[in-house]
Amino acid sequence: MRHLNLLLTVMLLTFVSGCSKNAATGRNQLILVSSGDVRAMGEAAKPELTKQYGGEVASAELRAYVTMVGRGVAKRVEPQYSNIKWEFITLDSDIINAFALPGGKIFVSRGLIEKFTTEAQLAGVLGHEIGHVTARHVDERLSHVVAAEFGLGMLGQASKSDFANLAAKMITQGTLLKFNRDQEQEADSQGIKYMVRASYDPHGMLEVLQILEKASRGSTKLEILSTHPDPKRRIKTVRALLKGKYAKTQKNPKYKTWAGRFKRDAMPHFSK
Repeated sequence: MRHLNLLLTVMLLTFVSGCSKNAATGRNQLILVSSGDVRAMGEAAKPELTKQYGGEVASAELRAYVTMVGRGVAKRVEPQYSNIKWEFITLDSDIINAFALPGGKIFVSRGLIEKFTTEAQLAGVLGHEIGHVTARHVDERLSHVVAAEFGLGMLGQASKSDFANLAAKMITQGTLLKFNRDQEQEADSQGIKYMVRASYDPHGMLEVLQILEKASRGSTKLEILSTHPDPKRRIKTVRALLKGKYAKTQKNPKYKTWAGRFKRDAMPHFSK
């Protein structure tokens, strides 16, 4: 990742003081880096991460389908994030995983998609990752690490290369994309909100978590659980949302699973 380190070293990190209120979640966050700088990190990291997972799938049809579903969900984000240039990358990997880089780059593996049976499930995964972006979880995580590494009182004495090297190290090691339980549940909530706005049955999100929980049995190395922990707890939270805030969506024909479209447009392009 030499080129990434070089870019991050010369990149100007703009620090702001205090907390800012997130337009998507309504929560105050400690954000010490500008959205533009973190977006540049995501752009720089994309080629390396894509290569690490075997590149993009060969099927142009599957890539287009995932992009179609992703853009449909991403259109429902808050107006403050309407300028994000969303990009959906389908990785040609049997590894079960999905993750997001700041700036709207959403990755999902073929191995995960092949576990699904409906479009609503795919929309749930993509909505969850979109939720990480709008909730600014990468920005938040990097800011907390910067504060812990240098101390808020010493930020002015740290060089730009100090910040850049720390960010590059976190991206290389994958720790920048590991979120805590509260952030994961917040991304679930954001994802369901966007799914519902796009008229998907949010039960698809619950099914995704059940798929991950089932796949984790007998497998302590399921990669997605390293970045998306505790599916059992998240299942309980999502069930509560479906019974409460989103009860109106259940058995409501307005909110669809699009199982037939998934079978027609995605399944024929799965690995044999």
